[in-house]
Amino acid sequence: MRLDAAFGVVTDLRLGFVGGLWPTIIAIWHVSYLLFQPLEISRIFIADEAGRAVKKGLITPHAYGVVLDLGAGHGHTVNYLDHSRVTKYVAVEPNVHMHAKLRRTASAAGYNEDNGTLLILPCGAENISTTLSYLPAPHPPVDTLISVLTLCSIPSPQSTISSLAAEVLKPGGQILFYEHVLSEREDTSLWGIDVGGWVQGEGGIWGKEGEAGEHLFWHRVGRLVKA
Repeated sequence: MRLDAAFGVVTDLRLGFVGGLWPTIIAIWHVSYLLFQPLEISRIFIADEAGRAVKKGLITPHAYGVVLDLGAGHGHTVNYLDHSRVTKYVAVEPNVHMHAKLRRTASAAGYNEDNGTLLILPCGAENISTTLSYLPAPHPPVDTLISVLTLCSIPSPQSTISSLAAEVLKPGGQILFYEHVLSEREDTSLWGIDVGGWVQGEGGIWGKEGEAGEHLFWHRVGRLVKA
């Protein structure tokens, strides 16, 4: 194991606390019940602008049609969409207290509820039947499904993403993801976070540039196309 990568956890944690701790404290201050909702706190903490270059390279050239954004948070993903190729932005965000800012962010990017180009769903990614009930026929209705640092806060992530691909994603549609995964190295298993191993399927999958497998927050980036 490379020592610089092994101790890179210190840098990762510092960036995480700087970028996520203060917004999380503010959210809890305004909505105290969040103290009893650990999954909601997790979603708020990781909903930041980290990995901008990775997201731009993954989302901007590939996202098209009806886009479903899992764990949309404050709508950071919408800033990476090419408006000429994306006809509708569907934001799945169960925390209704984030919807006002999410709506403003989407509006600034040209997506609005008034003209049908924006839909905000107050449910979790695992609530697939609820998601489908909000989307017009024919089903499946989604061209692009995006998951950015979200699966670690979703119950049963492997079954959830499989069900979303089967029931929500059109044939020929795609999943774009940027996620924390378990390190493949045996000597770094204690640093890993297992999110179900779903990213080990077929398709284009790659790592974050310059990031070794020893890192605590090891990532995988990819684009999977549904047959």
